[in-house]
Amino acid sequence: MALKTITYFIEGKKKKLKIKKCDTLLKKFLGLMFHKNSPPLLFVFDREKNLQIHSFFCKPFKAIWLDEKMRATKIVDVKNWKICLSGRGKYLLEILTPLKNNNCRR
Repeated sequence: MALKTITYFIEGKKKKLKIKKCDTLLKKFLGLMFHKNSPPLLFVFDREKNLQIHSFFCKPFKAIWLDEKMRATKIVDVKNWKICLSGRGKYLLEILTPLKNNNCRR
């Protein structure tokens, strides 16, 4: 699987990220569900609109809604099993967040 590099903007700062593109109905439906590891996913839609997501069967991730010029319109740290989160954009980035093991005991 070849990853594509995109450039997007958060608070006026330019960011680059290697992503996997989700541009089919099946890829958009599955997203991060059932994935333990995944590159960041970029969901591509035909126009800017309200996009709703859920986090069933997902590990915690960061959701970034982007407008047509790849500028962040909303950023949310998503915990698993949330029913409905929404934002406006033409693109949506989903980035798995690493687990923090600072307070773990074995």
